[in-house]
Amino acid sequence: MTGLTHLDASGAAHMVDVGGKATTMREAVATGRITMSPAAILAVREGSAKKGDVLAVARIAGIMAAKRTSDLIPLCHPLPMTRVALDLAPDKDGVTVTATCATEGKTGVEMEAMTAVSVALLTIYDMAKAIDRGMTITAVHLLEKRGGKSGDWRAPPPAT
Repeated sequence: MTGLTHLDASGAAHMVDVGGKATTMREAVATGRITMSPAAILAVREGSAKKGDVLAVARIAGIMAAKRTSDLIPLCHPLPMTRVALDLAPDKDGVTVTATCATEGKTGVEMEAMTAVSVALLTIYDMAKAIDRGMTITAVHLLEKRGGKSGDWRAPPPAT
């Protein structure tokens, strides 16, 4: 009907059958950013937010989210994660989160990487909202993926 893999011939949503696919190593890297006020980034960087160590909690939240992606995204397959790593890089006006997820499986981990980033960013917001409710989460996107039938993919460099 549409060529979309999550729709059957009649247009009904369904989980893609990956039973016949080869088990291969798969990895995905995603990123996103949250910007905030000087007071909020200072509290995040110093670990002085009232709720505690924002970056440590956000890292754990991102890891947990990657492992539970199939519980959040209806048609995702549950995957045995072999690696989930989050890099949280604070700077003068925010934090950039980058997640790397890997599995040895029959389907990719792009959704797990983007879910890890999204939940880590939401956790930062939750933990620092008492300081700055105007924080902005932006640019959650896939940077690259490796493995699987479709091979490797890398996002084009940002326009300058």
